[in-house]
Amino acid sequence: MIASSQTIALDELSPAEQETLHCVASHMIPPSEELGLPGATDPAIFADILRSIGRDLPALRQALHAITEMAGGPLAVLSSIEQRALLSRFRSGRPDLAGVVEAVTVRCYYRDDRVMSSVGMEVRPPFPVGFAVPQGDWSLLEPVRSRGKIYRDAD
Repeated sequence: MIASSQTIALDELSPAEQETLHCVASHMIPPSEELGLPGATDPAIFADILRSIGRDLPALRQALHAITEMAGGPLAVLSSIEQRALLSRFRSGRPDLAGVVEAVTVRCYYRDDRVMSSVGMEVRPPFPVGFAVPQGDWSLLEPVRSRGKIYRDAD
């Protein structure tokens, strides 16, 4: 029997998985000194990422496992250049899993107050007030409208 201190919670990432995600996130969104913006591995943002994984956990685990397999061990032991090359291969070879890692990361990054301010958004949740969206050019839909009905009515 495994001691309780050695068990890994099934609803959160293991320390090794967290390390891999941290490494990937550092390449996805590095900090910008020029703009004064944090990166995705900023402690507050990364903690939010870990708290917010939710329903993406199984796919995220699969992605992190695939990255670790491609690296032949922990991603963090590779040089930055090797990590970048490996992540590029991962993204082109497994866009489905790469999309999960990207979604989990950017979801939390762009809701950080510092980031929202930097992109000119009011720092607040989107609900219940919402955000104004500028009206687009409705004439762009004309080819779709002129195509006619392409579905059949439900019985």
